[in-house]
Amino acid sequence: MKNIAVLGSTGSIGTQTLAVVRSHPELFHISVLAANASDELLEQQIREFEPELAVLSDEAAYNRLKSRYSGPTKLAGGRQAFIDAAAVSDVDTVVTSMMGFAGLEPTMKALEAKKDIALANKETLVVAGELVTQRAKEQGVSILPVDSEHCAFFQCLQGEKLASIEKLLLTCSGGPFRGKKRDELKDATVEQVLAHPTWNMGKKITVDSASLVNKGLEVIEAKWLYGVRYDQIQVVVHPQSIVHSMVQFHDGAVIAQLGSTDMKLPIQYALTYPDRTDSEFERLDFWNMKNLTFDKPDTDTFKGLKFAYEAGEMGGSMPCIFNAANEIAVGAFLKGGIKFLDIYDIIEQTMLKRECIMEPTLEELFEEDRWARDFAASLLTK
Repeated sequence: MKNIAVLGSTGSIGTQTLAVVRSHPELFHISVLAANASDELLEQQIREFEPELAVLSDEAAYNRLKSRYSGPTKLAGGRQAFIDAAAVSDVDTVVTSMMGFAGLEPTMKALEAKKDIALANKETLVVAGELVTQRAKEQGVSILPVDSEHCAFFQCLQGEKLASIEKLLLTCSGGPFRGKKRDELKDATVEQVLAHPTWNMGKKITVDSASLVNKGLEVIEAKWLYGVRYDQIQVVVHPQSIVHSMVQFHDGAVIAQLGSTDMKLPIQYALTYPDRTDSEFERLDFWNMKNLTFDKPDTDTFKGLKFAYEAGEMGGSMPCIFNAANEIAVGAFLKGGIKFLDIYDIIEQTMLKRECIMEPTLEELFEEDRWARDFAASLLTK
C-alpha cells in the first residue's frame, strides 16, 4: 500500500489522480489532500477518501470548511500549512498538481523530506530546474513525470541510456488555432481560446496550449528531466494527440508512446512505477485510426514557444521571468483585461527588461518571480 499526498486535489490533475486511486483501493491510500480555496469539493474528497490531513491554503475557505466538518480528518489552513503538507511523515509519494510557480516551495519541501515526486507542476522545473534536480539527486528520491509528453519520453527510455538520445520529439496538438495567422487571432475570445480540440484541461493550461507557451514550458522541463541540450528537443505538431511523444536514438531508431487523450494513464504509471497495473482506460482502435499527421510549429504566429527556447538557452533566472510574465498575462486575459496576442507582448517586454542572473539561489528566484509579476502587471495599465 502506497501512501499518497495530493497537492492541488480539487484541480484537473488532482481529481483525475483521485479517480486512479478510487479504481485501485488495494494499491493506494490517500494520506493528505491539499487545495487552494475549493472547500466544498475538498469536503467531498475528505468524506470519500478519509485522509489523515486536509489543507486549504485560503484562510477563508479553511474557516468555512472548519465550521461544517467535524470528522476524523485533521484540518489545517494557510499557505504554510499547504507547504508543510508536502512533508507529512508517512507519505511515500507527493503528487504536485497545483498550478504555476506556487508549486515550487511545496515541491522543495517534499524533496527535503525525501518524498518521491509525481510531477504535474511543470513550472517547478521551468523556474528552478537545476536546483530541483540536484536536490532530488542528493536526497536519493525520484521525480516521476505526470505530463503526458514527459511520461511518454520516460516510457520510451525504459531500458535505454540517456546518453543514447539523439533527439526528443515533443508532440504538440497545435491547440484551437492551429494553422491560423496573427491577423486571425487579433480578436480571439476567451471562449475560442478555451475550446481545445483534443484535451480537457484547466483554463490556465488551455490558454497556454493555445499560445504554445505550454509547449515551451515542456521544452524547458524536458531539458531538466532528461539532461539534453535544447537543440536536441524538437517540437512536432501532431493534431490527433495520439502519439504522446517520441525518442530518436543515435542509431536512427525512433520509439514512440501512443495512447488516448486521458491523463489518468500517465498519472497511474507515475504512481505504480516500475510496475504496470490493469486499468479500464480507453484503448486505441488501430483499425479505425485512419490518419496520423505531423508538422512544424509556426513560431512566428505562436511566439510563446520561441520565447521559451530563448529563455531556456539563456538559462539562469530567465525561465523564471518568462513563466512569471506569462502567468500574469494569462490571468489578465482570462479576466478580459487584455487580448490574446497581448500575452506575447507582455512576456517579451518583461524578458527584455531584466538582466539574467546565472546560477541563482532559491531566494533569488523568489525575488525574480516577484519582480517579473510586478513589472508584467504594470504593463497591463499601459
